[in-house]
Amino acid sequence: MNLPNKITVSRILLIPLFMIIMIVPFSWGEIALLGTTMPVTHFVGALIYIFASVTDWVDGYLARKHNLVTNLGKFLDPLADKLLVSSALIVLVELGYAPAWIVIIIISREFAVTGLRLLLAGGGEVVAAKMPGKIKMWAQTVAISALLLHNIIFEAFSIPFADIALWVAMFFTIWSGWDYFAKNKQVFSNSK
Repeated sequence: MNLPNKITVSRILLIPLFMIIMIVPFSWGEIALLGTTMPVTHFVGALIYIFASVTDWVDGYLARKHNLVTNLGKFLDPLADKLLVSSALIVLVELGYAPAWIVIIIISREFAVTGLRLLLAGGGEVVAAKMPGKIKMWAQTVAISALLLHNIIFEAFSIPFADIALWVAMFFTIWSGWDYFAKNKQVFSNSK
């Protein structure tokens, strides 16, 4: 297993740590930061999530720069993204920071695209992420990070940045899902 794939696996392994810190009911107190007060556990969880999200860029950069792009990496990288995003969104619903219906739309798109990827893989085609999917991923990362950080900075100005970012993420999630299916619709017409 090459270095980019090891980084991707490490991102997956950070998910249980993130979930434990965010939902196990223990308290490390509160932190006041940039006009926002939040539990220390939420701040630490947000940092873990952000770190794991940044590794998505790092593994892709290393794979392309050193010609280490593999089919395993093309499979693991979007899987790691989906696991990380889904777990964070479910935690946000559990904590009451994200509406369940938006989370259901986002996670449903992730399942649908994963299913399409499996159909394509069955035909010998492994599809790497395209630009709409990358925009979607970063929109989701910004929204989830803002929600995990309790709308830090913007809360002091009564600007609902985190909520707006979640709506933007939902838009790009729907758009990229539509784009993915539109560009791969031949898999349905060719299926037996």
